[in-house]
Amino acid sequence: MQFNRKDLLGLEELTSEQIKLILDTADNFKEVLGRKIKKVPALRGVTIANVFYEPSTRTKMSFELAEKRLSADIINFSKATSSVKKGETLRDTLENIKAMKVDIVVMRHGSSGAHKFASEFLDVSIVNAGDGQHAHPTQALLDMMTLRERWGTLNGKKVTIIGDIMHSRVARSNIWGLTKMGAKVTVCGPPTMMPMEIEKLGEGGVKLEYDLEKAVSEADAINILRIQLERQSIRLFPSSREYFEVFGVTSDVLSLAPDDCIVMHPGPMNRGVEIAQEVADSEQAVILPQVTNGVAVRMAVLFLIAGGKVDDTELNEN
Repeated sequence: MQFNRKDLLGLEELTSEQIKLILDTADNFKEVLGRKIKKVPALRGVTIANVFYEPSTRTKMSFELAEKRLSADIINFSKATSSVKKGETLRDTLENIKAMKVDIVVMRHGSSGAHKFASEFLDVSIVNAGDGQHAHPTQALLDMMTLRERWGTLNGKKVTIIGDIMHSRVARSNIWGLTKMGAKVTVCGPPTMMPMEIEKLGEGGVKLEYDLEKAVSEADAINILRIQLERQSIRLFPSSREYFEVFGVTSDVLSLAPDDCIVMHPGPMNRGVEIAQEVADSEQAVILPQVTNGVAVRMAVLFLIAGGKVDDTELNEN
């Protein structure tokens, strides 16, 4: 089965079958990452431009490593050292990158909808590595891969997302992905950090809960988000200490969840603000496995966007 999509802009536009294809393909590529030689020639001859207008650690490094593991050629763009500083527009920057005959653009941008805009004038493939407060599809996919590894299925599972929901592209993408795969999603956080009509988001909607203890009491997994101060025009809570007292996930809060509840965090973590030290380092936490799965998921996305189909030949060692 092929992906048959030019771009990956968000999970809301994908079917459950397409999401499953990405996750299944990522499972295959994770096996490659366990080999002595962690490389396959699947994208040999394909050129990928990593265009990051915002700071990034995990996402940028993960994409770059995924590209190298697939034997792709890579060029990297950084806003801080580019002609954007001289006034060049997004369109002109991307048109110039396209003129260099790249095949795929992996882009992060601070404006919601930037990737949709770019897809309307670029005939190369675009992969969304995060756009404003809108979407972060590969983060949601790696979260779902991590959960599916533990459970075997996402259908019927209960996932609670805690924190700054309003400013979180991770929350939005997780809601779309999880609900399409049959999971039940609850969102929890301060009323000042909850977008209007959040209950209507996703496939069939989500449950809104302001009481943290109730939100975790039946959760099979909790996904903890940081407070995104860089996206807030005004302060939406009194202090970090008070936020931690009401919405911080501590060992006492975690003890109210089922014993096998999984703890997730997309990073970067602010220990002592949204998550306690002992929870971040607990046996229930899968925060580092999420990072590992991010490489496999991004390998799968790039491979499928490039028109690939997994078979024994394409996964042979280089």
